[in-house]
Amino acid sequence: MHADSLHRFILEGAGVRGELVQLQASWQAVLARHPYPVPVQRPLGEALAAVLLLAATLKFEGSLILQVQGDGPLRSIVAQATHRRTVRGLARWEGEVPAGALTDQVGSGLLVMTIDPAQGERYQGVVPVTGAHLGAAVEGWFANSEQLPTRLWFAVDAERVAGLLLQRIPAAVADADDWHRTTLLAGTVGARELLELPVANLLRRLFHEEDVRLFEPEPVAFRCGCSRGRIAATLRALGRGEIEAIIASEGAVAVTCEFCNRDYRFDAVDARELFADAVPSSGPATRH
Repeated sequence: MHADSLHRFILEGAGVRGELVQLQASWQAVLARHPYPVPVQRPLGEALAAVLLLAATLKFEGSLILQVQGDGPLRSIVAQATHRRTVRGLARWEGEVPAGALTDQVGSGLLVMTIDPAQGERYQGVVPVTGAHLGAAVEGWFANSEQLPTRLWFAVDAERVAGLLLQRIPAAVADADDWHRTTLLAGTVGARELLELPVANLLRRLFHEEDVRLFEPEPVAFRCGCSRGRIAATLRALGRGEIEAIIASEGAVAVTCEFCNRDYRFDAVDARELFADAVPSSGPATRH
C-alpha cells in the first residue's frame, strides 16, 4: 500500500477510467483535531476520499468543496481538496449520532458540491442526500449535474480510508455492456481489500480479464489553507466597530481554525493595523 496516494487507471477498450485513493497519515491528522465519535468517522472519511476522487476528475487549478448539511444529529460535513492533492475536512454534530444509514444521521439533508477555480467563476450543484452511504448522494450529483455515469465505493476504519471511483469516458467507443460489466466487477470489492491491498494487486483481483493501464501514484497530504492574512481579511469584513467592541470586552479577538485547531490572536495594536488602510487621508488644508 502506498500511504496517502491517489492512483489513476484506465480500463483499455472498455471506455472506463478509474481512480483509487488510500489515506492514512492525512486521515489521522483529521481525526487528531477533534474527538469524532465512531459513527461520525465513517461519513467524514468517505467525504475526504470522495472529494479527492472528484477533484482528480476535473482539469483545473483551484479547490473542490463537498458539503453535507442536514437537520439530524450529524449537522454538517465539509471536505475540501485542491488540484495539488491536499485535503482537509471536519464534521459537526449534536448529541448521539446513530451508526446507521447516512440519511438517519443527517435527516433531511443536502449535498452541495462547489468548484472554486483559481480563475473564473464558482460553480455549485445541490442534490438531496439519499442512500445509506455518501457514495449514493455523490452518484446522484453526477447524474444530475455532470450527466456522467459514475460509481463509488468506500471503506473507513480507525486507521485508514480508501475510495474507488469508476466513470464512463465521455464519447468513448465501447460495447454497451462494458460499463455494466466493469461496475459489477468493482462491486465485488471488500472493505479490507480496499484498505489493505496494494493497488496493483487490487486492480488485478477486480479486473483480471481487463486490459488495465495504471499510472504513477500522486501523493496526497493533509493541509489547511488558513493563515493570519485570511483571518485578518475575515475580521476586516466584520467592521472596525465590532472588532473594537470585542477587544474592549475581551482584551483581544481570538480565532481558532476549526480544520486544524490553530489559534490566531489580534490585540488592539493588531486591530489598528487591520484598519489602517481604511483611515481616510486628510484633505488639503483650507484657508479661512
